[in-house]
Amino acid sequence: MTQMEIHTPVRNARAGYKVDVSRGERIGRVSSEWFNRPADERYLSLTDLHNSVKRRSERSRTRIVESELIRVEASRDDPERLRLMLPDAPAPVAPTHWSFGQLASLVGAPAAYLRQLPAPLAAINLQHGLLNQRSEQIKTLENDNGRVELRAVTGIEYGRIFDAELIDAVQKIAGNGTGDTRWKTPGALDWSTRIYNPNVDITKDTTTLYASDRDVFVFLVDDLNPIEAGKLPDGSPDVFFRGFYCWNSEVAPGRWESLASICAPCARIDACGAWKISRKLPSGIPNMPPRVSPWKPSLR
Repeated sequence: MTQMEIHTPVRNARAGYKVDVSRGERIGRVSSEWFNRPADERYLSLTDLHNSVKRRSERSRTRIVESELIRVEASRDDPERLRLMLPDAPAPVAPTHWSFGQLASLVGAPAAYLRQLPAPLAAINLQHGLLNQRSEQIKTLENDNGRVELRAVTGIEYGRIFDAELIDAVQKIAGNGTGDTRWKTPGALDWSTRIYNPNVDITKDTTTLYASDRDVFVFLVDDLNPIEAGKLPDGSPDVFFRGFYCWNSEVAPGRWESLASICAPCARIDACGAWKISRKLPSGIPNMPPRVSPWKPSLR
């Protein structure tokens, strides 16, 4: 069970804050995530997000196999579907878009070209590469959700942080991510008045909690406790808000990333006083649970 370190939020009665959007450095990572995520990748709380990625990790398994022993299957009756038989696997596995690209890269074949071919032709090319390239051990990540999918193909020394482990670490600081602690999803900026309102409902449109079959991304702010740093030209307070984001992928090259900032109005981050951590996972370590300690003092 996740241990929670709950910090009581301090509510500010103000309806909003005047924001000077011309100040600071614009970092487009957060707004890019907000703009590109489809509805089925958006979550309304860290609990919902954690439950989803936790179920996925519980259905997952890894194995180490010899690449030359992988058999690629396709049927003329289903020219769009390609399946793989892994050594000692009880049933075929279906490669995802991502893992197919990893397999193609392993044998030196252009994945974009193979995806345009009928499955039988793509299977012949992929099988040829697996049999004729130097055989090597690879680590697979499979997920059984009624149909077994091959989610990733990596080297055997690949170190993996599961998405659920990252969300566990975030919840120790941010609770549910909805305002039960200082940390919550951000409010909204009225661009006509340049007034930032921290008190908005969390919806699929406003949330900044995302997860796909490839990664997880969380952006939270402490926008009910502004930091005043002088005055704007109109005499209103010039305020900053602390914020941070975390990103992780179970299937991409071994890296997790986080950024903590003291200035975070709306869907942009004004990175004045920011700490970015981008950590390449060490090889030979199967699990590297994330810790928030590098910037934990700044988040309290």
